[in-house]
Amino acid sequence: MPFGLPRGQIFRSASLKLAAVYGVLFALSSYALVFFLWWATNDLLNQQVEAAIVADAQVFANAWTDGGLPPIIMAINARLAEDIEDSAIYSLNGPQLQPLAGNLNHWPANVVQAQQFYEVRVVRDGVPVVAMVYAYNLQGGAHLLVGRDIKSRAQLKHLLPGTLLYATVVVLALALVGSLVVRGLFRRMVADVSSTAAAIARGELDRRVPHAGRGDEFDAMADAINNMLDRIGRLMDGVRQVSNAIAHDLRTPITRARARLEDAASHAGTEAELRAAVERAVADLDAVTSVFQALLRIAEIEAGSRRSAFAELDLGPLLADLAELYAALAEDKGLTLTLRVPDTLPAYGDRDLVQQAVANLLDNAIKFSPSGGRITLAAEKIDGQVRLSVADQGPGIPEPDRMRATERFFRGEQARSTPGSGLGLALVQAVATLHEGTLLLEDSGPGLRATLVMRSMPPNPMPGHMKTGSSVPHGAATPTVAEPIH
Repeated sequence: MPFGLPRGQIFRSASLKLAAVYGVLFALSSYALVFFLWWATNDLLNQQVEAAIVADAQVFANAWTDGGLPPIIMAINARLAEDIEDSAIYSLNGPQLQPLAGNLNHWPANVVQAQQFYEVRVVRDGVPVVAMVYAYNLQGGAHLLVGRDIKSRAQLKHLLPGTLLYATVVVLALALVGSLVVRGLFRRMVADVSSTAAAIARGELDRRVPHAGRGDEFDAMADAINNMLDRIGRLMDGVRQVSNAIAHDLRTPITRARARLEDAASHAGTEAELRAAVERAVADLDAVTSVFQALLRIAEIEAGSRRSAFAELDLGPLLADLAELYAALAEDKGLTLTLRVPDTLPAYGDRDLVQQAVANLLDNAIKFSPSGGRITLAAEKIDGQVRLSVADQGPGIPEPDRMRATERFFRGEQARSTPGSGLGLALVQAVATLHEGTLLLEDSGPGLRATLVMRSMPPNPMPGHMKTGSSVPHGAATPTVAEPIH
């Protein structure tokens, strides 16, 4: 029973239905082929008989031209003497249809018009046969009948029922064998998918659909399912890693806040000491809240809900304002912030998200750069794309860690001692993906160069139309920048 189906549900099996459809189609196509061959053979025989009759008629027409009836009689006798196949039928009759020459005893009663083919039963040399004949009216009232015995075609007709009977047995046998083969292939493929799905449901997440290596549609489907399972596995690993990271990163501030509140409740002697303890606990809880806000922000960006805010914008003034804002922070740490951005740099995207992504990169550069270092904010347009880069002279990111640097909560060894949650580059990567771009992390020698690549124009830009009014002009009041996600 297919796949353990109950007996009452065997005929609901998809494999049996597929096998039955294959068998029916094979049988119908085989019968269609047999009937086509019979029709083509029968038509070919008819054409051969008609061609032979026309050829004989031409001989008799030439004999009539040479001398009338006597040459025709001589030609008929000669033709009958040379008829090796014993299939020729000739009859020359007078005005009253009296026989003059030929191998028919009398004119066929069904032949009543000249210049027309007839299929009639005649008696040729005392033997009844089925013949195809053609009648001609000659001058002087004589009549000529030329034909051929079509026993070969009659034999073909009699042979057809027996042939069909044997063909039916062969077709049914082949259809049955083919149906079983198709059913077996279908069952094996579905069984592989079913067993793999059942194993994964039991928790065996490493199971995959077997790959036959034939390169057919079944292998293509197995590849697609296995790729889907691999993607699900990676997502589940990511969820576990994020869950572990959240638990690890939030445990410390929550525990610290709880300890401070307990200590204040037990030992605070004045209202000022109690207030200070509460404020420190609130600061710790604000750090927890900022982590969840960052996660929600990244989820919102990855969901693509911000694409409705996409517009044409000018990044030149925006980046200049960001450089002016962060120059003061860099100066406080003894750093120099250099701006290399053209005055006008058209792009297409969400202004606020691009601003926050660049702010995150600048904040990271300031955080990890040593005193006396240089930070460079640059932008350029290459091959229809805008490249926004922030380069610093800090410790950088080791090459093995760059592939994971954009994962949520990932922090390399050199970043363990600095404050932050490991969500900054994850947000920048989400912004880049939303803008159909990417985030490149490269060695700046020394330091790190982070480059945000994004589209410079909308998919179908309107000629001569550029929305630059959404950007803050250079030299205007310093904009309010969303707090970077560390």
